[in-house]
Amino acid sequence: MDWKSLFFSGDGRINRQEFWIGFLILLGVGVVLNFIPVIGTIAGFVTIWCWIVLYAKRLHDMGKSGWLQMIPFGVGAAAIIGAGVTGGMAIVAAAAQGDNVDPTTMIAGLGGAALFLGGACLVSFIFLLWVGLSGGQAGDNRYGPPPGTPAPEPAHDLI
Repeated sequence: MDWKSLFFSGDGRINRQEFWIGFLILLGVGVVLNFIPVIGTIAGFVTIWCWIVLYAKRLHDMGKSGWLQMIPFGVGAAAIIGAGVTGGMAIVAAAAQGDNVDPTTMIAGLGGAALFLGGACLVSFIFLLWVGLSGGQAGDNRYGPPPGTPAPEPAHDLI
C-alpha cells in the first residue's frame, strides 16, 4: 500500500481493508493533533484533504462518485442550522416570558437542537458503515482496475 497515494491522490480505488486502515490512521492523527494548539489546528486542515481522498477512493471502488460524500456534510450543515433556529426560538420564547421564565421552554429548545445534531450524527455513522462495509465492484470500472491489480507492463519497442 502506497501511503502517499492513499492519502493524497484521488485517483484509483481502495478496498475495505485499506479504507479502514486509513480511517484509523486519520482518526489517530486527528486525536494527536487536537493536543497541539496552533500547529495541530493547521495540520488538521491538511487532514481534511486526506479524509476526502480516502472516502472518494472507497466510493470509486463501489462504482460511485466521490461527490456522494457530500451527503453527510449537507445533512450536518442543515442540522447545525436547524439546531441554531430551534435554540434561538427557545431563547426568544423564554425572553418573552419576562421574569417568569419557565425552564421547560429552554429544555425543550435544547432537546430540539439535540435531535437535529443527533440525527446528523446518525446519518454520518450510517454513511460510514455503508462506505466501509459495502463490497467493491468486481472488475474494472470507470475509476480503474480493482484494488490490488498490478499495473499493466509498458510496451517495449524492439527497434
